[in-house]
Amino acid sequence: MEREWNDNQPIYRQLRDRVVAMILDGVLKEGDPLPSVRNVAAEYRVNPLTVLKGYQQLVDEGLVESRRGLGMFINAGARSVLLQGERQRFLGEEWPRINATIQRLGLKAEELLNGASSRLSADAALSKSAKPNPTKPNHTKEKH
Repeated sequence: MEREWNDNQPIYRQLRDRVVAMILDGVLKEGDPLPSVRNVAAEYRVNPLTVLKGYQQLVDEGLVESRRGLGMFINAGARSVLLQGERQRFLGEEWPRINATIQRLGLKAEELLNGASSRLSADAALSKSAKPNPTKPNHTKEKH
């Protein structure tokens, strides 16, 4: 998890979002324990109650369960629930803006797909051109 905090959102919410990202990315899998509240609080220098509040949101959402004396664990099906919610959020909030921009610019699906692959090609070509060419002769005079 990152150590920087965004001032636009409460820290407990950012902690919750980071755990969600770790679940979606497969870093945390079903049945895995969450890092302990004390460890997270010490590592990120935040109040343990802040960590607990972030974790409690995950419990309230049914993504995590608390096992008395053992800690908190990722529930079975948590990733699929998150994926469904994130897809709905993307399609409801982000896609309309992206689609409007695509329409405004008159882009076609083929151009979008080619643009992504040509950008990767351009980045690769740029990194190759930045490296010195070992086949070019060196025109500096050597001292004998």
